Amino acid sequence: MMEGALALPQFRSRVGVGSRILLSASNPGAACGSSGASGRSRVSRVHPGAYPRTAGRGRTWKPDSPEASPRRSGRTKISTVNLEVSHHRAVAAVRLLRIEKGKAFVDLLNEKGNGSGENEMSYVERTLGFSTRCLDNRDIRLVTVIVAGTVRWKRYLDYLIMSLCSEEKMFREMEPLLLQILRIGFFEILKLNVPAYAAVDENVRLAKVALRPGAGNLVNAILRKLLLLKETNSLPLPKIEGDDRAQARALSIIYSHPVWMVRRWIRFLGKDEALKLMKWNNSDPHFSLRVNTANGYTRADLIDRLESLQVHYEKSTMDEFVRIQEGMQTVLQAGLLKEGMCAVQDESAGLVVSVVDPQPGETIIDCCAAPGGKTLFMAARLSGQGKIQALDVNKGRLRILMEAAKLHNLDAMISDIHADLRLYAKETTVKYDKVLLDAPCSGLGVLSKRADLRWNRQFEDLEELTCLQDELLDSASMLVKPGGILFYSTCSIDPEENEHRITAFVQRHPDFVPQSVHGYVPAEFVTKEGFYSSSPTKHSIDGAFAARLVQSVF
Repeated sequence: MMEGALALPQFRSRVGVGSRILLSASNPGAACGSSGASGRSRVSRVHPGAYPRTAGRGRTWKPDSPEASPRRSGRTKISTVNLEVSHHRAVAAVRLLRIEKGKAFVDLLNEKGNGSGENEMSYVERTLGFSTRCLDNRDIRLVTVIVAGTVRWKRYLDYLIMSLCSEEKMFREMEPLLLQILRIGFFEILKLNVPAYAAVDENVRLAKVALRPGAGNLVNAILRKLLLLKETNSLPLPKIEGDDRAQARALSIIYSHPVWMVRRWIRFLGKDEALKLMKWNNSDPHFSLRVNTANGYTRADLIDRLESLQVHYEKSTMDEFVRIQEGMQTVLQAGLLKEGMCAVQDESAGLVVSVVDPQPGETIIDCCAAPGGKTLFMAARLSGQGKIQALDVNKGRLRILMEAAKLHNLDAMISDIHADLRLYAKETTVKYDKVLLDAPCSGLGVLSKRADLRWNRQFEDLEELTCLQDELLDSASMLVKPGGILFYSTCSIDPEENEHRITAFVQRHPDFVPQSVHGYVPAEFVTKEGFYSSSPTKHSIDGAFAARLVQSVF
């Protein structure tokens, strides 16, 4: 989902010095009503637990472990609401901790609205030992901006933080929470242009309250050193020089991507195109909404709702789609998805469905169907005639797919199959007119929307994925009727996962012949080999690939 585009003037208005209020309450929600307070009220009595003086040092709980209890067992728990610290920075720091531990995603925006803010506050209390005031929808967007941006720019930020530490050992042994606070401060100063006083004062205060005074002093010294270097345009960034390997290392720091990705893209795309791609991946993503025609809605209906909500949009070249840069939280809160009026789906995925070209009366199986965006769109294209089988190995994700199908009034046309494709293909005798394999892949075409994905992928993953893709393609081919069509798609831009997989498959299965996608998608998306390919830098949508493979009739 959305990573939270927020206009800079609006952002700056939300990042100033926070309310300097502390409360003790048995219910942390006691401060929720003060979310719009001016910050000038004063409360003189502070619960001793408001300042965990030795958090992370000599305590029975770890400040970087949201699952640990911040209180010793046997004591009556008294929730402390601390309104002195910047609430959205506290939430962002804790969420960044959880992301590094693999216990959270970057995105905060969801259909629960304020409920997501309450959930985050519970993690803050368990991690820091106190709560802050509740998050409203604008706060949630702000946290999402900070978290997504800090994750994207992590390699760049860490390089600079380490450069400004007195010695490398200080950086290597830095407490996780302290590192997250520094990352937030660096990101705000370097990428969001937050006023210096706010970025320094608020992050220093958070470090002092959440850790100890000495931690705040360290944050103050490092951030002020950064400000001086920024003002004199003398940031200690690496120079792009030396051999290809050395240049790739420097570029990986400057553009904050893994070295292996940089080297691979320069090899396949050339240096200029690789730089454009990294800039795209580091930009705030736009999102697309696909209107649900199966429920009788038109794009004009969707546009009317967006205008009434004052959400800016632009029409896509695809009839069912509308693009938005900001306002996703507004769309979610208004219930457009819950009403079944639309779904969040990139045009690149819509173009894959265009390649499949579902026709009324056809039988289609989507072999790795969850979460179901393409399944639903294909079903809508069948105009009430035909059948789609949604197969997936993940039962929980299949359940969510079927709930969405009911919401979109498509449940009569979609049936689910909980199975491993490789086993199902061997056991069933059923054949289909069309078989779509939207294969598990590296996701290298969607790094703009998936801020953390770049750090979760290793070069070695590609070899494992290509082996899996070959196995799944072989299995999917067993489900195609004579004369039927097999479709292979990914959300990757890597030729090893795309063109090379088709070449290898055709060598193993000469009875399948590649068929050009020309006429199914606009010419700008058709490669010289006749495949569908979308490029983030050329088409301003996610990167994706698809091929049509027709089985010969014997």
